[in-house]
Amino acid sequence: GSGIEVVVSSESNRLQLLTPFTPWDGENIIGAKLLIKAEGKCTTDHISMAGPWLRYRGHLDNISNNCLIGAINAFGGKTNAVVSQIDGSIDEVPNIARTYRAAGITSIVVGDHNYGEGSSREHAAMEPRHLGVMAVIVKSFARIHETNLKKQGMLGLTFANEADYDLIKEDDTFNFTDLNAFSDGKQLTLEVVHANGTTNTIILNHTYNESQIDWFKAGSALNLIRKQNS
Repeated sequence: GSGIEVVVSSESNRLQLLTPFTPWDGENIIGAKLLIKAEGKCTTDHISMAGPWLRYRGHLDNISNNCLIGAINAFGGKTNAVVSQIDGSIDEVPNIARTYRAAGITSIVVGDHNYGEGSSREHAAMEPRHLGVMAVIVKSFARIHETNLKKQGMLGLTFANEADYDLIKEDDTFNFTDLNAFSDGKQLTLEVVHANGTTNTIILNHTYNESQIDWFKAGSALNLIRKQNS
């Protein structure tokens, strides 16, 4: 019951109590940066590798050190090497994500077709969310992964025009301009600001119903359940 307290040592490398994700603040997401533009197949194993990493599945912060390390970066064709848009350094994907999060910068992930195919591991959605990724924008999703992103309070979106994938540059800045109008069946608008000052407007599709939009607003489905039961 509610009187039970679960105690986990702060020294544990394998167990960690979950901290609720931050609810949406009601404002448009402005000034987001690209964490990685994944090219080609990107399964849940590319997003959250199994094997030895599974020893950390009860410790979200530690297992997040495998986040997207198998995804192929469309800029350069390598895995686990992306450019920081803060200082231009090249580092592993989780490290760059942590740098953005520490700086208060929201990050996004861009992907190809059938993003998130494979086993339905929830860590593949929880890890990016934990590291500050708020939107995953792809040509198409594997259905279960798309739902898992929704559950974690993230924006799982698809290009209305698949060719717009090619407009995304490594050093772009991203502004969501109409999140206050986020509703069932209504497309969202993304302003892409390139480093040279030019912009593109990209229209994004989604499959959220009103209940799932409430998950986004609450920060996650679990947050909403907790709020409803409090």
